[in-house]
Amino acid sequence: MEVLYIVIPAYNEELNISRCIDEWYPIVERHNGNGLSRLVIIDDGSKDKTAEIVRKIAEEKTSIVLISKENGGHGSSVLAGYQYAIDNGADLVFQTDSDGQTNPDEFEGFWEQKDAYEAIIGERHVRGDGFGRKIVEDVVCLLLKMFFRVSLKDANAPFRLMRTSLVAKYIDRLPKDYNIPNIMFSTYFAYYKENVVYNSISFQPRKAGKNSLNIKRICKIGMISVKNFIRFRKDMKRDARNR
Repeated sequence: MEVLYIVIPAYNEELNISRCIDEWYPIVERHNGNGLSRLVIIDDGSKDKTAEIVRKIAEEKTSIVLISKENGGHGSSVLAGYQYAIDNGADLVFQTDSDGQTNPDEFEGFWEQKDAYEAIIGERHVRGDGFGRKIVEDVVCLLLKMFFRVSLKDANAPFRLMRTSLVAKYIDRLPKDYNIPNIMFSTYFAYYKENVVYNSISFQPRKAGKNSLNIKRICKIGMISVKNFIRFRKDMKRDARNR
């Protein structure tokens, strides 16, 4: 059996984290390759009881790993989880979020395709997080088409099952504190024509708590991202010339 690491970043999710573990831990148990599969919670410097709750649950659910880090944002937590999966020999890494917007029941359909593709990534056709977020995603995909000539309908869905070997191929291209790594992974996969498929997923409103992102912060991330896109594009064009 192959080893699966489910990576879930969390920041101030004390209202959601127990439910999140209850939903995703059974999947780890179901696909616990040689007893080595793990549910990896990355606590991004939460100021509430998120880490305390995870530690308590992990006393009984021994396939839980808690990684506590200084607050650096969702992206740095995702990257920390991916790197942990790579370093510890996972065959596959699955990333989702702790806010209850994704549906664990949809995981098995992705797992069934793991031998046919290097990555199976969710595509949100209906957004439960509001029209504004859909507009942001559309703008992101437009920018990716402008900068990298890739066509994506949803570049940032937090529901993706990937071979760790594929993630390892690109992870060192990104700064460890990069704020939108899944967008760039999707971009790299499309640009370099990796064997990836996109499956439709549901996406519900946040179950509880408050989203740490707001329009002002999204705009700031967007401005920084454009600068990064320019640099990444130069690197990718250099790769193409050297081939």
